[in-house]
Amino acid sequence: MEFGLRKHCTVITFIVLALFMFSGCASRDGVDGRLDSAWWSVEDINTESAPYCRGIVRTSQYVAMPDGVRLAVDIYLPENLSEGARLPTIMMQTRYWRRIDLRWPARAFVDYPPEELTRIVESGYALVRLDARGTGASFGSRSCPWSADEVSDGAHIADWIIKQPWSDGKIGSAGGSYEGTTSEFLATTRHPAVKCVAPMFALYDVYTDIAYPGGIHLEWFTRTWQAGNHAMDVNRPQEVLWWAPLATRGVSRVDVDKDGEFLRKAVEEHAANYAVNDEALQINYRDDVSSGGLCMDNFSPHVFADRLRESNAAVYNYSGWFDGGYPHAAIKRFLTVRNPGSRLILGPWDHGGDDHVRPFSKTVKAKFDHVGELLRFFDHHLKGIDNGIEKEPPVRYYTMVEDKWKSSDTWPPENTHAATFFLGDKKSLQKEMATDADADAFLTNRDIGSGEKSRWRCLAKEMAVNYGDRRDFDDKLLSYTSPPLTRDTEVTGHPIVTLYISSDKTDAQVFVYLEDVDESGRVAYVTEGLLRAMHRKIAEGKAPYNTPAPFRTFTKADAAPLVPGEVAELKFDLLPVSYLFKKGHALRITVSGADKDHFRFLPGDPPRINIHRSKPHPSQIELPVVE
Repeated sequence: MEFGLRKHCTVITFIVLALFMFSGCASRDGVDGRLDSAWWSVEDINTESAPYCRGIVRTSQYVAMPDGVRLAVDIYLPENLSEGARLPTIMMQTRYWRRIDLRWPARAFVDYPPEELTRIVESGYALVRLDARGTGASFGSRSCPWSADEVSDGAHIADWIIKQPWSDGKIGSAGGSYEGTTSEFLATTRHPAVKCVAPMFALYDVYTDIAYPGGIHLEWFTRTWQAGNHAMDVNRPQEVLWWAPLATRGVSRVDVDKDGEFLRKAVEEHAANYAVNDEALQINYRDDVSSGGLCMDNFSPHVFADRLRESNAAVYNYSGWFDGGYPHAAIKRFLTVRNPGSRLILGPWDHGGDDHVRPFSKTVKAKFDHVGELLRFFDHHLKGIDNGIEKEPPVRYYTMVEDKWKSSDTWPPENTHAATFFLGDKKSLQKEMATDADADAFLTNRDIGSGEKSRWRCLAKEMAVNYGDRRDFDDKLLSYTSPPLTRDTEVTGHPIVTLYISSDKTDAQVFVYLEDVDESGRVAYVTEGLLRAMHRKIAEGKAPYNTPAPFRTFTKADAAPLVPGEVAELKFDLLPVSYLFKKGHALRITVSGADKDHFRFLPGDPPRINIHRSKPHPSQIELPVVE
């Protein structure tokens, strides 16, 4: 990703964005006013770094690791850097090609280096961007994402950086998605030069945040990611985009590789790379190990929280409400590792932050200055500039519909209370608990999906998130709707749903969507949660990270198959949100047993599920309502 702000988890998006980044989001309507513009921009506070220079220069080279593997590294420096000048360095380690080799005429239309990278360097930073081992023009192979070797490489590159004549010995790291996680892992090496990192739009717990949310395999993503990664690793983007060779030769060679022989040999070594979807299909539990040796916790950042804490690096936890499962990931990291200077931001964005998602309206291009916000963070921690960021509350979040930035010293904000709504008869959602024993039955419909403009699809950035009017979607499922609200109601935090279900099978998948119904009957998506019934047991004892939601281990030892016909409790969280339900609108929760567009089905025939609603079995949702 180009500084992690442009979204491409697959080679398709990588190349499309590289070719058409100049057009931005022109196909979507513009925004009147400033909407999600940064609070410091709205208040006209001048916090931007003074320009250090105009113009940058790039060089590239191979840097050898202790085991002999050579990594392709690009170095960007301010043009005409004076002799003896030393700068802090921003380091980025990617598996999505550090730089793309464009053909004519494509390179005539593409702003490369990208504007955000140029802006960082012109603000007085060196920038080092490298292909991770086993990718791009780097040598070696990959046994898994963020392997121990790859993490160690980050520390060795940091050693190399601080020995360069242009380095002042201080390093920060940032990036989005995969690259955001590499920035976090760089800090876990506890290298003394690494002072601050910004894992943006990035996972924290591999199992729950991306691969198996709620214990359900996000197969669409692992399948898409495998195809895109393979095409990149063998330098054949045409495997997923037939016309790519018309626009690009693939990954850029390093400067010394005049005839491409180094690149050819590096690509040959990539043939030993893992295939993530093939191995993910063999996993159900967190502690499963695939035939290729893949075990989720071996490369999950949350396992290394103590090392991140010991680094004492400031951590900027950065995500958006529609960023797959990553808003909860950012929250878990923030609550678990409270190093001095650490922060949390949650905006109205999908993966990467380019798009501002608006319920009941079209998705628009985000106004927020992500690079400006990162510069504030880096300027303070790497240059010691007193720019006000250190005096601000550590949490910033955006309340949708109200379209307002808010701040807090904690997450969730302290001024919330749980408002409980019970599932009632006639598909109602009501304040009073039902007294008569009853249940609503439905057969899992495997033809239903949440759409191709969803929070999950944006992880590979096929298109901007836009759920649209969900009336037709709800009509095919089981929905419960409240009476019209008598006042504006802000929900900020983690909704918790408790369903009492029975089934004719030993397992089931349950998807719950929180929605907003306006006076005309239009239905807007707010957030969602999901759980595989087999994983319903809530863990006893201390969780490995701090979270406001119920924690479950998802291990084989805690598996609890359903007993056909018996009632079981499923208590789980919906993904966090801050949303204003307007007076006159109604709350709705909609329940499904499948999502064909994203998640793998359970084996066998689809289960028939009963949702019980009575005094002994009060199915309900608790909403964190702001006072």
